[in-house]
Amino acid sequence: MKTQIIKRKALQLGYTACGIIPSSVFEEYIYYLDERVKTFPESKELYSQLYALARPPENGKSIIVCIRRYNKYKIPPGLNGIIGKLYMFDQRLSYSREFRAKMEFETYLGTLGMNILQGNLPARWAAAKAGLGKFGHNNFIYTEEHGSYIWIDTWTVDKELDYDNISEDISLRMCNDKCHKCIKSCPTKALSNQFSMDRGKCIMQIVCYSKDVPKENIREQLGFWIYGCDACQDTCPLNKNKFVETEEFPLLPEFEEYLKPENILKMDEDTYINIIYPRFWYSGKEALWLWKCNALRSIINSESNMYHQLIKQCCNDTDKRIREMAKWGCDKLNIN
Repeated sequence: MKTQIIKRKALQLGYTACGIIPSSVFEEYIYYLDERVKTFPESKELYSQLYALARPPENGKSIIVCIRRYNKYKIPPGLNGIIGKLYMFDQRLSYSREFRAKMEFETYLGTLGMNILQGNLPARWAAAKAGLGKFGHNNFIYTEEHGSYIWIDTWTVDKELDYDNISEDISLRMCNDKCHKCIKSCPTKALSNQFSMDRGKCIMQIVCYSKDVPKENIREQLGFWIYGCDACQDTCPLNKNKFVETEEFPLLPEFEEYLKPENILKMDEDTYINIIYPRFWYSGKEALWLWKCNALRSIINSESNMYHQLIKQCCNDTDKRIREMAKWGCDKLNIN
């Protein structure tokens, strides 16, 4: 009975599905991490931190998994193709309806006598094992109704519950060997096969976590992306017509002006720390230089004449990383 009322509450709060499975080590997840490290040894350090996700918190008995869609939100035209949609519609923001619903759900679990244990899980694997979706070749979880444009929340609790059947069939049958459009569309060739990806080449990794300017031989491949990447999802036939865009995500239109590449290049530290960083925090508080490098590379790759003077001005920036990117742009576009 408790399992059913948990699921009913999740649906009442806007989740599209809820599954409950026993807490255990995700052995398959570890196996595929091992395989990635073997295949892409140069990215070993990036994968090593993920092993901890495979071991649920101590004293955990059950894992509750809920999914909700974000394909209902309107994509600001100025952000499409430069900011990943998952990060535009970030449901961890305290002013979003989804965040408030999540807090209400957690409070509800507490009224049922459950303690939520601290610790992260491999959310996509948990969703697949709970039968809420299946993996595509791009390693995203898909549902029939919403494609891969879903958000996954997980909780480990200290009570045993009635469990859903553990799904062993976790791969999309429709995602067949004759397609591979997602793999072919990956600009940096980070994707190679299902459950396999060179994280060091992933655009999300490069544009959000780089400690230095990306190597010159991949700057064109990074295209216009400034934060995140949707290339493999947007090209997938299973995602065709999945974005319905009926609602505005709170405050997002206000950010569109700030996130225009030319405005990022003019941004000061106070604006970044007080406005951008609280909303897009993956890169860290000290990463305005990275945002500027990404914005600069984006406008260079646009090859638009309207930005030539701005690119030239960046050749005199106080940060040598920005100067390096600007110099590359001047050489590429023959700006004197």
